[in-house]
Amino acid sequence: MVKIITRKYLNTQNVYDIGVEQDHNFVIKNGLIASNCFNKSHSTAYGYVTYQTAYLKANYPLEYMAALLTANSGDTDKVQKYISTCMSMNIHIEPPDINRSGVDFTPVANKILFGFSAVRNLGQNAIACILSARDESGEFKSLADFCDRVDLRAVNRRTLESLISAGAFDKIEPNRNQLIQDSELVYDWAQSRARDRASGQGNLFDLLGGGFSTHKNTAPNSFEVAPKAKPVLDFPPQEKLRQEKELLGFYVSDHPLKSIGKAARILAPVNLTQLGEQKEETNLCVVVMLNGVKKVMTKKGDPMAILQIEDLTAQSEAVVFPKIYERIHLVLQVDSRLIIWGKVDRRDEQTQLIVEDAEPVETVQMVMVELNPQQAANIEEHHRLRTILQEHSGDREKPKVPVIAIIRGGNSRQLVRFGRQFWVQDSRTTVQALENARFPAHVQLLTGS
Repeated sequence: MVKIITRKYLNTQNVYDIGVEQDHNFVIKNGLIASNCFNKSHSTAYGYVTYQTAYLKANYPLEYMAALLTANSGDTDKVQKYISTCMSMNIHIEPPDINRSGVDFTPVANKILFGFSAVRNLGQNAIACILSARDESGEFKSLADFCDRVDLRAVNRRTLESLISAGAFDKIEPNRNQLIQDSELVYDWAQSRARDRASGQGNLFDLLGGGFSTHKNTAPNSFEVAPKAKPVLDFPPQEKLRQEKELLGFYVSDHPLKSIGKAARILAPVNLTQLGEQKEETNLCVVVMLNGVKKVMTKKGDPMAILQIEDLTAQSEAVVFPKIYERIHLVLQVDSRLIIWGKVDRRDEQTQLIVEDAEPVETVQMVMVELNPQQAANIEEHHRLRTILQEHSGDREKPKVPVIAIIRGGNSRQLVRFGRQFWVQDSRTTVQALENARFPAHVQLLTGS
């Protein structure tokens, strides 16, 4: 590394990469001149690094993405983007596993495991303690086995519950609610055993199992005597995902939007990653999770809101101005799945969405109208269909029902989304009017598509 000690102007010189025409020659040691060396070496180094990373991504995608996730684990936006990239590369991201995860993101059997360091409420001492116990005596067989073998001074109750809620024990017991209920009893039981070992005393159940227990010669069935809570049902899927998001910063084992991904693309072909590519004032709709609602007051004292939203690809920001906020504020519930209609807006080099309407995906209806290839190609049929839809378009300011055409030809089926000017106010009356005009039609929920 050469240290620049002075700068000297030596007239105009040829520069090959960044086009600088002056102040680009440097005086180095012993009065020697380094002409253009910084520019050339800089571009060469970047080119070399680009080649290396491209080679690694192409030939070692699993290891490359695991390293990329680890290097950016502190940046939520980047990690979510890279997780989306993994999905497009058919690389599955798994929640942390108490018997397989390491400190960082780890490639295992064509999958990437979340590392313990990415789990909130899990400190370095706790991680070191877990890995040490696992290396010393092998995989953990149960929650009781885990609590008995780790140092409970490092792995406290909060840490244990975080591991359970993040899915780290799913391979041992998939019912996370049951494990949470058991953990209170098992933790006290394990603490009692630890105190007995520290004082040199044996436990009655250890004696029945064949001698005083140690970490290495515990009888095979000794953990069956650990206390358990009454059987309970597992948490609902949405609650499990909410807990994952809280502890990992992301939905990992699943995503609330994944089950409606294909259907959502009919209405919302643009995802949040592509938002910055859209022209300003472009009308579009997106299907998102609502992560946060910040209510603010305008200078006139009117309420409005700034929304934090995310889909399967990225996170973004949306703005709800007072007039729209007054109409839709009741549906703006955190952790809800929404379909949002709005316009692209750019301010301070950032892209955001100006919300014009929003609706929970569970209530979104679509009018599906079936056309054969002959009808789809006939101008007169187009005019008849357009006239019916316009007659049922209703009030421009009120929420509308999307209209989707299904064009069937042989064994193929093509879906065509009508523009918003042809969306309708009332799905039932529109379907009846279409049926009367010999256009087969029906109403379908977005979540049932």
